[in-house]
Amino acid sequence: MAGDITTIARPYAEAVFERAKEVGQLDAWSQALEMLSAVVGDPQMAEQIANPNVPRERIRDIILEVCGDDLPPEASNLLGLLTENARLAALPEIARLFEASRTADQGVRHVLIRSAFDVSESEQAAVSAALAKRFGGQVEVTVETDSALIGGIEIRAGDLVIDDSVRGKLKQLAHALQF
Repeated sequence: MAGDITTIARPYAEAVFERAKEVGQLDAWSQALEMLSAVVGDPQMAEQIANPNVPRERIRDIILEVCGDDLPPEASNLLGLLTENARLAALPEIARLFEASRTADQGVRHVLIRSAFDVSESEQAAVSAALAKRFGGQVEVTVETDSALIGGIEIRAGDLVIDDSVRGKLKQLAHALQF
């Protein structure tokens, strides 16, 4: 299901990003998408969106009323389009993809470091510096602790995965021994 929503959201996110970049309103669009995602993600609103008995125009009007004047006119148009095509549930994914495009456009790579144990600030800085050198640009690091790794770390940057965890090595050994 997650792949389906990404497939639906990607063309919208790409179009919004190109338009926002064209008119120099990346920040405004980022805020608008964040606000729309928050409104659509509200459990009561999600219930109304999923209710086939509530007219789509009414849902759009409620969202516009909640957002007030904070929503730029083009974002209101996007909301209308998504409402008309029953794609409001894709708004959080559109916002996520928009932010990913924005970050990539700025030359920053998101890197997730998962470690079996807490990573100190100095270790984090050393890994960040090494990754920045490897990728030839800025990196934005998120660190998570995952005891299931048993030991070591796992680094994810987009499609690149560097698995230097004990769990990963055990999987490699099991594969080599054909378990």
